[in-house]
Amino acid sequence: MNELQQILATMEPAEALAALTPQLKTILTNLDEEARVNFVTNIIDEADGDKISSMVDL
Repeated sequence: MNELQQILATMEPAEALAALTPQLKTILTNLDEEARVNFVTNIIDEADGDKISSMVDL
């Protein structure tokens, strides 16, 4: 995991996201709906923000 973090740290954010997308799609298709929702919610959740208002802004 540390090696992956080091590799991603050398990339531009858009490049890192593009590199991760195929693997994330594979992983997410193997999860149930609740786990997928939790994952996405954790990504968009602001540490000090309101979850509902964060999703509304999307």
